[in-house]
Amino acid sequence: PTHDDCLTAMQAPSLLALPGGRTLAYHAVAGRAPGLMFFGGFRSDMTGAKALALEAFCRKRGQAFLRFDYSGHGASSGAFEEGTIGAWLEDALAAFDALTHGPQLLAGSSMGAWIALLLALRRRERVRGIVGIAAAPDFTEELIWNVFPPAQRAQLATEGRVVLPDCYGTEPYAITRRLIEEGRSHLLLGESISLTCPVRLLHGLADEDVPWQTSARLLERLQSADATLTLIKGGGHRLSEPGHLQLLCETVAALSDCIRAESH
Repeated sequence: PTHDDCLTAMQAPSLLALPGGRTLAYHAVAGRAPGLMFFGGFRSDMTGAKALALEAFCRKRGQAFLRFDYSGHGASSGAFEEGTIGAWLEDALAAFDALTHGPQLLAGSSMGAWIALLLALRRRERVRGIVGIAAAPDFTEELIWNVFPPAQRAQLATEGRVVLPDCYGTEPYAITRRLIEEGRSHLLLGESISLTCPVRLLHGLADEDVPWQTSARLLERLQSADATLTLIKGGGHRLSEPGHLQLLCETVAALSDCIRAESH
């Protein structure tokens, strides 16, 4: 990161007031259309390398940009353990409706790609394109519930939560029965996904958290005729190396330019 990137990361976020006294933290950059909205992953926040790289890139291009924290993540209010896919989707919709204007491009990392797809289905008229980075639609079912051994499934049923160690070395975290059960009302991969906007998927072949085959299945399910999947040899789940970030920015630029050309 450059010195300017570090300063950007240290700036205090703005707060969007939500009903019930809750607040969503965000950083917004004014600029031209299409705006870019970034959706972080499960237990991630808006100060990660991809979010900051995209913000710096949009600033240089004069393009509008928004990054935010879901409830229970980063600088937003709320407890992580109380969150669900539907609740985080409502956060994203609140931020989208209040803080973005005109045509938008959505970029989602891991769970953020799932949230972005769900939002696009609800705001079709303004979402003109989607970029998925290690997209993880349906992960609550396929990558948690389906791989839980019987003992952990039983613990979810009786106690309502299972505490898991964090593979990145931070604090252990809880998976709740409510997260799994509520997630079932948002599953996408079991049927055709009625999105027709351009979609660009980036996935590392060495991703140990979300298999690249998830993005391949997503590609098949999308109705869009303009959808591509780029597989990155040696790329892990985070895709935050300089070369990965450059590819992400180039992907956003190309899609933004196409959207701008079509709207003129």
